[in-house]
Amino acid sequence: MTALIRRINCLFDQIPHDVVTLALRIFPAMVFFQSGRTKVDGLFSIKDSTWFLFEHEYALPIIPSNLAAVLGTTAEHVLPILLILGLFTRFAALGLLGMTAVIEIFVYPDAWITHGLWAAALLALIAFGPGRLSLDRVLGLDGPPVRRPVGLEPAE
Repeated sequence: MTALIRRINCLFDQIPHDVVTLALRIFPAMVFFQSGRTKVDGLFSIKDSTWFLFEHEYALPIIPSNLAAVLGTTAEHVLPILLILGLFTRFAALGLLGMTAVIEIFVYPDAWITHGLWAAALLALIAFGPGRLSLDRVLGLDGPPVRRPVGLEPAE
């Protein structure tokens, strides 16, 4: 039975890293981008309902609601686009991870399972990079993943 499981696991090892990182980039990005699209009319006009949400429902304790609305709405548009393109991927993922933490801590603390899934994908991108199917790689901004020598892999 052990040999069968090892063979199956070897098959899973054949899944291309670049396909995995592309999925890690696209799916969390779309969550944030679609959220951002609900906050605007057209391209640049923030909806009245967005101002209301940031003032009353989101109500962050540290930053004025008007500034939070502009920064949050802008970030929900720009960072996902960067992530999908694979441009400044690790920084875009870090920005979305920060947004995720703010949402979890200050806005919807009971949604930790959903936020945890977003965070896991974003952390993987920060740790392992965007893969070859990215502008970062094409432009030489991010190299191939570092392979650790056998015996130096992280503990399981």
